[in-house]
Amino acid sequence: MGGASTPRRLCGLLRLAAAITIVVTLAFQIQDLVVHGALIPGHYFAFFTIQSSMINVILLLAGGAWALAHQRDTVLLSSIQLSALCYAVVTAAVYNLLLRGVPTTDYVGIEWPNEVLHVWIPIFLVLDWIFGPGRARLPFTALWVVVSYPLAWAAFTLIRGPLYGWYPYPFIDPKNGIPSLIGYIAGLSVFIVVLATLAILRTRIGRRRHGR
Repeated sequence: MGGASTPRRLCGLLRLAAAITIVVTLAFQIQDLVVHGALIPGHYFAFFTIQSSMINVILLLAGGAWALAHQRDTVLLSSIQLSALCYAVVTAAVYNLLLRGVPTTDYVGIEWPNEVLHVWIPIFLVLDWIFGPGRARLPFTALWVVVSYPLAWAAFTLIRGPLYGWYPYPFIDPKNGIPSLIGYIAGLSVFIVVLATLAILRTRIGRRRHGR
């Protein structure tokens, strides 16, 4: 692999900073909920945004540390980072288009953590994917890695929902209509596949131009 260049090390430091930002944001949000007696762990950690944010912490720490020492990411690391990118963009789109201003819990809480998790971190991940040096050239089979977790989350949520009488998001609640539920899941699945395909193309085009 060889040593990392200065731009590559800068990329690694930014990833580490983003991971720390997410940890601090989640800590503040959890503390706010605890102080107001509004934290229900089983509900809080059932949100797709919270789960994907914790995944982002792990991947940003791993990707940042790797970038500090190596010039290129591995295919496996880039494939998992692709998943994190798609999940972040999906959460940003869903929040800003469907859920902004719509309370999903009884206690709304402080607003800035939502902005960090649903706006600023997704923006960082998109910029990192587009401009970050050292990304591996990904095969299209990486799409299976991307779609597996959201489908598993949706299945788990639909099984868990009736047991607790609670769903993390209104659009996944069957009470709002099965056709609507199927439509949202299908639409988001297509969106994730299209987004992941474009991101994969970015790695392939970038490597081809670099080779030339």
